Amino acid sequence: MVQIRIHGRGGQGVVTAAELIAMAAFADGKISQAFPSFGVERTGAPIEAFARIDNKPIRTREHVYHPDVLIIQDPTLLDSVDVAKGCDNNTLVIINTAKLKKEIKINLPPKNIFNVDATKIALAIIGKNLVNTTILGAFAKATGYVSLNSLEKAIKEKFKDKGESIITKNINAIRQSYKL
Repeated sequence: MVQIRIHGRGGQGVVTAAELIAMAAFADGKISQAFPSFGVERTGAPIEAFARIDNKPIRTREHVYHPDVLIIQDPTLLDSVDVAKGCDNNTLVIINTAKLKKEIKINLPPKNIFNVDATKIALAIIGKNLVNTTILGAFAKATGYVSLNSLEKAIKEKFKDKGESIITKNINAIRQSYKL
């Protein structure tokens, strides 16, 4: 089973990112789940969401304490939250940052860190600093746990009521981060 933990701030689409991962995995024929962890937090407060992917039924419903993949949507969390808690030297990190790997202050091997400036891509393509979909392109490329095609299907399904323009922008953003 692959366990994924996503860190971000309230209002950044952290929960939606986990749901999109689960939907994409399901579209790829896998078993998946996604769920958030937050209480009375408000916009801007640190939150987490989780996703699991497997080829057999997933029985556990607990938080992801030892992630195989760590997605960090907001790099400012590195200064205030122990995002690497429970990670080991095999944990892959997908982080939204313009910094070079050697500049990223996280106690994990640099070879496991995949940095993408999802903010820059989101601002250029979507027109807003919403990196939750954008960073998933990098997640798909770095891990291979979901296909780009299945992510596109998940976005079409999740955002079907938001209009074709929103869908197209988000798909273009994931494609751009996938290329990087």
